[in-house]
Amino acid sequence: MSGRDWTLTVRAGPKVEHSHHATLADAADAMKDRLAELDKDASRDEVHFFARRIEPEEQVVARLELAGPKGEHGGVDLRGDGSEEAFSGRWRRRIVERRKRESATDALARAFTR
Repeated sequence: MSGRDWTLTVRAGPKVEHSHHATLADAADAMKDRLAELDKDASRDEVHFFARRIEPEEQVVARLELAGPKGEHGGVDLRGDGSEEAFSGRWRRRIVERRKRESATDALARAFTR
């Protein structure tokens, strides 16, 4: 292992950031910190697009993704209403159900350790 096995990619608006972390725990902590920063500006109003109305909870404000050393891939979407939704997979995303009092980041880390 190279010591930088987990990559965190943050997509917020037009900006894309990458950071590298030695362990899943380090990467998950970095993800939590970045989500807290982004959450301050997450609030969105509904959007009207042609005849469609897009509610804040349907809008992805930021997407944070983790990629691991053995091909693991997943992430957390920060929504326009401030909610977070974890998913696993890269091309075929599957929602990771959260347990009571579990953050989306914790749910994602749990999915990686199964």
